[in-house]
This record gives sequence, C-alpha cells and structure tokens, in this order.
Amino acid sequence: MTSAFESRPAAVGSPPEHYGSPIPEQRSLAQGRAIVGLGDRGVVTITGPDRLTWLDSLTSQSIARLATGESSETLLLDPQGRVEHAMRLVDDGETLWLLVDAGEAPSLAAWLDRMRFMLRVEVADRSADFETIGWFGGGALGDDVTAVPHAVANGVPLVWVDPWSTVGAGGVQYSAADAHPAASWTWRETLIERDRLGELAELPAAGTLAAEALRVAAWRPSFSREVDERTIPHELDWLRSAVHMNKGCYRGQETVAKVHNLGHPPRRVVMLHIDGSDHMPPTPGDVIVLAGQDAESPIGRVTSVGQHHELGPIALAVLKRSVDPSATLEIIHEGARIAAAQEIIVPPSAGAAADVPRLPRLGRR
Repeated sequence: MTSAFESRPAAVGSPPEHYGSPIPEQRSLAQGRAIVGLGDRGVVTITGPDRLTWLDSLTSQSIARLATGESSETLLLDPQGRVEHAMRLVDDGETLWLLVDAGEAPSLAAWLDRMRFMLRVEVADRSADFETIGWFGGGALGDDVTAVPHAVANGVPLVWVDPWSTVGAGGVQYSAADAHPAASWTWRETLIERDRLGELAELPAAGTLAAEALRVAAWRPSFSREVDERTIPHELDWLRSAVHMNKGCYRGQETVAKVHNLGHPPRRVVMLHIDGSDHMPPTPGDVIVLAGQDAESPIGRVTSVGQHHELGPIALAVLKRSVDPSATLEIIHEGARIAAAQEIIVPPSAGAAADVPRLPRLGRR
C-alpha cells in the first residue's frame, strides 16, 4: 500500500529518500520546519501490570520506574553482551510502546512472547496500525511534543523524545569531545494511526537521506546501520543513553560490566570526513584500510553515510580499536579508493574504568 508520503510529488523511494531537493530538505528538517515519514519502522506493545519490571529484568536500561509519558531507550543483549535489539520506549500508564527499526518488530515480539512465563504481560506487534514520523523540536514546529499530529493512548501523546542529547542517569560517555554534537539533538519520533496520515499533508516533508545525514553528524548510533552480529554497546558509545551501569542483572550484563571496568571494547565507532572531490560517495558496508594498504587488510567498515549541508560528505564507521586515531584512512568503493579522516567518538582507551593495577606473574622478580 502506498503511504501518504510516497504519494507526495517527486517522492523517490519507499519510504521516500527525498522529494527532489535533499540538501534544502535537510536544512528544513534541521530547523524544525519539516517532518520525515518512517513508514518502515515497527511498533511493539507490552500491556499488563508487570510490563515495566519484566522488561527491566531483560534489558540494559533501568525502566522499572519509568514515568507515564517519559521516554527511554534500552537494548536487548545476548548472553555474551552482543546487541540483539534496540528499543525506543514510551509508557502511557497501561501500555509500554516499543519503537523499533525496520524488520525488528516480528522477531522481537516473538522473543518477548516466549519469555512471558507466568507474568502479567501481553505482547503485540502493532506495526500495521501505526506509522512513525520523525522531526526536530525547537524549530518552526515548536518544542511541544504535541506539535505534530499524533496518536494518543490512555490520554498520553505517543511521542518519543530521544535521550541521546545528554548522558542518562547511570550512563557513561566515552567520547571526550569538548562539544558533543548531540547537545543540540532534539529528535522526536511520533506515532500516528496509518488511517490518519492525511492530517500531515500540509506539513513540509524531508526524506530519509536528510535524517540520516543529521544523525551521522550527531554521532547517533542506529541498530539497523551500526550493529552487526559482534556489536557490544561500548563500541558505539551506547552506554551514554541505553545502558544503566548500576542496575540489577540482565542478559549480557556481565560482559557490559567487565569490558567497561576491566577491558576495552575490541572495536570503536568514528565519524569520517570524506574526500568528496571525485563525487563518488561510499556506501554502507564498504571496507576501510589504512592509506596505501591492500584491500585484503581491512581495519573496519562504513556503517552509515550522509551528505551534510554544512560538513559535506560524512560517514560513521566501526574500526579496530588498535587503529591509530591520527591515521589517514581509505574507503574501498567499487575498486576505487576514497580518502577519509577520523573524528574520534570512542577513543582506543575507552574502558578499563576500574583502573585495576596489573599484578606481577608468579615466579617473576
């Protein structure tokens, strides 16, 4: 079924990547003058009196006392601490709403349903009923979460306010940047019933390319882009908003604590400033090597790309921890090499927070 966004004039893609003018659309979005249709996103609900304490026991964030209308973010990890799902949360007092990336909802809902046991919870995939709309507060649309038409449940607007702009309670930031780009990140995601999308027709729209470029510039990790089968939260600086370091036990908690206190994440996310002189942008999945090295010796991969209206071509990439932060990198794209410079997000020194001294080996003097 064609959505109201796909039927707009000059729409390209599903959901639309742009409407003919990606850079002007990006400026409008950044200034809070446009919305983005995210029609491929999923929605899972958990109802019942045990919903908050139950999900709290399974995932990385402390949400047992999540207030009605409050936004949060949590991760479902496997027993080895690897990220399996990322959930954006808002509770209406009776139902916990989980906003997830494309393709996540069916498998997440099925896994949660298997874990109910005798608890008073019910899980449902509501993706067919609601569409997700992205926008920035503080601009022409205003800062009130009700500025964009939205669904209401139990009297609560179903609007998620991204906590990425600050380090959450119990969170840890690895980035040592003097001015973190997330400080001005006012991203919201609004749920609206799909049969009400016509109410958005008068609002200017930007495409997903605009939203992606702004997300990359804010160093904001995305489950569908940055996460692979080996990802642990530390590598993406996700302890900042999605992990509470002082809460009780949950799946993968031992790895989270051990890496943060005693070790180092094996990989680290960086932002890349890309040489755009050849007008040949990289794509997610492209291999990264040290300048002049063979393509058979990769040190990382591109995860997200964007053409930013001020910074030019940029990308997020996940590299081996041991890569020199000052090294010049090259992206291998369709056999060609594109030069790129690192902007450090997670430094090689991240972790080892407990500063435990090394003990001499037995028998050594």
